[in-house]
Amino acid sequence: METKTILIKNTTILANGLRKGSVLIEDGKIIDINNKIRFWGIDEVIDAEGKILIPGLVNTHTHLSMTLLRGLADDLPLDTWLNEHIFPREAHLEGEHCYAGAILAALEMIKSGTTTCNDMYFFMDEVARAIDESGIRALLCHGMIDFGDEEKRKGEYKETLRIIDKCHNTADGRIKVALGPHTPYTCSTELLNWVRKKADENGLKIHIHVSETEKEVEDSLNDQKKRPFEYLEHIKFLGPDVIAAHAVWLSGAEIALIKNNNVKISHNPLSNMKLASGISPVSDLLANDVCVSLGTDGVASNNNLDLFQEIKTASLLQKVRTLDPTVLPATKMLEMATINGATALGMEEEIGSIEVGKKADLILVDMKTPHLTPYRNPVSHLVYSAEGSDVDTVICNGEILMREREVLALDEVEVMEIAENAAEDLISRS
Repeated sequence: METKTILIKNTTILANGLRKGSVLIEDGKIIDINNKIRFWGIDEVIDAEGKILIPGLVNTHTHLSMTLLRGLADDLPLDTWLNEHIFPREAHLEGEHCYAGAILAALEMIKSGTTTCNDMYFFMDEVARAIDESGIRALLCHGMIDFGDEEKRKGEYKETLRIIDKCHNTADGRIKVALGPHTPYTCSTELLNWVRKKADENGLKIHIHVSETEKEVEDSLNDQKKRPFEYLEHIKFLGPDVIAAHAVWLSGAEIALIKNNNVKISHNPLSNMKLASGISPVSDLLANDVCVSLGTDGVASNNNLDLFQEIKTASLLQKVRTLDPTVLPATKMLEMATINGATALGMEEEIGSIEVGKKADLILVDMKTPHLTPYRNPVSHLVYSAEGSDVDTVICNGEILMREREVLALDEVEVMEIAENAAEDLISRS
């Protein structure tokens, strides 16, 4: 690959506080950060006056292809939503549907500043194709469900291994593959034990939903005589490679298990609110030094992929839950959306902060808008006032995916047309 240099000059950089300066990118990495970089011999110069440079946002729990189901089954409890609306539609999914939904999701994420996601769904080689074309970074896994059925379990093993073999470490290293058991209640103990074994053998991450609803906890107590995280600890499933989405209904003992096993938590506030699942005790988890990051969940239960909305909502929810306005301050929220997300996905050495030697996954946020004026407290503005539409420029792996709000990596009109046609086809089948 030909070496390319990009200079971002005259910007405010979010790196251990705020400072004015410039960032030089070469061969996909940050090679210099200061205010005295020479400008000649550089392939592309971005004048970022009036903008803040922050790390690309990291969405640690998504179902990208569910963009096709946006607005399909709103205002329903989780069980009804899943069993009567989502699962029946998903039964008709084909690879082209998942590609179309994923490429639409990638476009939406680029436009709102997300450069990395952690995705669980089906036909993940088609999702990988969409990620590759879009230029963003992703950890992907096939969502495994067996409901105790041995034949189905064997099929899930086969598909998971196929996706690992085909997609892991592809797209210049931007795409990696994880193991994706759906939940403790949709996966047998045999399946979970297989996942744990494969993760240990191959150094792979594990992405799983845990303790999303109160009913899930009640069912686990009835079926396993243990709460979900206690059951997972009992079968020796938990570990630092586990990314557990939701974690809403937790006991103090489970928080201790999460901490002791260094499990990573993906908090999905808007999805949890929309499905009335509850409020995760995020401030308690953080007080116990648990790594908590942010996710949007799927669009069918959100209904968008704008992480800026999650950042603000997560902070306000914890303030309401604890009746303490000091919890989850603005600086902590930006960490959850960036370096905590990178840490959860095992990418903290590469992305999540603006440092020399790290991958150039960066976004510029335009601060010259009415709702970000006066320019008094930029960090506060990013958390409590900014929107995804304020993102001006997106760079991932040293490639400019969007510049001055013009998406360069994808054809917006074409992507939306592909997705609209795929959604219509999917609904007509069910």
